[in-house]
Amino acid sequence: MTETKSLFESVTLGNTTLANRVGVAPMTRVSATAEGLVTDQMVSYYTSFAQGGFGLIITEGTYIDDQYSQTYLDQPGIVYDEQAEAWKKVVDSVHQAGAKVFMQLQHSGFLSQGNRFKQETLGPSAIQPKGEQLAMYFGEGPYQIPREATKEELAEVVTSFANAAKRAQAVGFDGIEIHGANGYLLDGFLTDYANQRTDEYGGSTENRVRLMVEVSQAIREAVGENFTIGIRISQGKVNDFEHKWAGKERDAEIIFGRLGQAGLDFIHVTEYEAWKPAFETNGPSFASLAKKYGEIPVIANGHLEDPEKANQIIVDGEADMVTLGKGALANHDWVNKVKQDKPLAAFKPEEVLSPNAKIKEFEV
Repeated sequence: MTETKSLFESVTLGNTTLANRVGVAPMTRVSATAEGLVTDQMVSYYTSFAQGGFGLIITEGTYIDDQYSQTYLDQPGIVYDEQAEAWKKVVDSVHQAGAKVFMQLQHSGFLSQGNRFKQETLGPSAIQPKGEQLAMYFGEGPYQIPREATKEELAEVVTSFANAAKRAQAVGFDGIEIHGANGYLLDGFLTDYANQRTDEYGGSTENRVRLMVEVSQAIREAVGENFTIGIRISQGKVNDFEHKWAGKERDAEIIFGRLGQAGLDFIHVTEYEAWKPAFETNGPSFASLAKKYGEIPVIANGHLEDPEKANQIIVDGEADMVTLGKGALANHDWVNKVKQDKPLAAFKPEEVLSPNAKIKEFEV
């Protein structure tokens, strides 16, 4: 039998104690209404993971304002009371099934490919994003060139994140996760080639991480000490999978160090393969660097659907918890199956993500 004992120990993130160390990663499913409201199908979808044994579910990225934050058409929002109330059905249902749930708060920035509020996009600098829009989220062709955000607009973004966190808190979420990964607005500021600013938000790594830190601190102030807050960080992006931090471990020291002091309760890192070296051959993993310099709990994500690999990254002390994406989509009951030593289904993208990433009836 595969050694998996560590996966099923409880763990505490901030003020939230989880029954085990396996969570569902945030995944865009473009299955809300056009107005950004959660549907009954989404309630069933999220609840199925809780019924399948996952200790924590992190929602898909949810837009935070009626300006520039929406990333995809049919993405859920947390801007209006009506949207918040629709999310409450998910919270109540997941809780009833015995799991905890965090909302991921997202600002698309310059990678928006479907925003019902604005035609233009907002970025750190007016630079053409790499790559092409994602077809599974109804995009095609190159991304548009964004308009450079003013300092006033950045202050509004910070406020929008804080207000969205308060709404999530008000409807019973156990915590929130700031989306600081995958090339969206906050990660765009962190990305050297995308951020050509000459003010205090551009240039040095310390300057480029500033907006993330300000968002984290503003949310902490808005929700108080007892609400769990984390941030998701990556090197790769939806439009640039291979990207690595130019400053390597020195960047990791600055970025994770600053975030570790910003009032956060955890850092959620995602890499293509979580156990591989972040930069150099045989060097430390991204998760272990987050742990070393952030000095707060770390969640690791990246091809950890193999129970042995997931267990090992916890045993080795590189992470306190793991999240699954594709592994969870293929096995909504991954935790229960692993506990019972039952075989796991392989992920079949043609069934789940084709012709688009909308939730399919057979999933739930």
